[in-house]
Amino acid sequence: MPAGVTTAVAIVYLPASLVTLFPGAPRRLEVEAATVAALVDALNARWPGMRDRICAPGPSIRQHISVFVDGERSTLTTALNPASVVHVIPAVSGG
Repeated sequence: MPAGVTTAVAIVYLPASLVTLFPGAPRRLEVEAATVAALVDALNARWPGMRDRICAPGPSIRQHISVFVDGERSTLTTALNPASVVHVIPAVSGG
C-alpha cells in the first residue's frame, strides 16, 4: 500500500438483487478498503464476478447502480474513512 494511504473498515450494505447472484454473500458485511474501487476489488475477490455487476468497463460504476458513502453519492475514487457506511443501490424502475 502506498505511503500515506490508510485503509478503513467500511460497513457495506448490498442489495438483495445482487446477493442472490452470489451464494454466501450477505446483505451486510465489513470490508477493509481505502477507496470505493478497493472495496469493489475486495468484494470481487470474495465473490468473483461481483465487480462486473457493480462496474462498467472503463472502469466506472454502472449507470443503473449508485454507491453512497456516508450518505453521499460516490465514485470509484471516493476515499473511505474509518467506519464509513457504504450502500450499493440499484436503480428502481416501473410505471
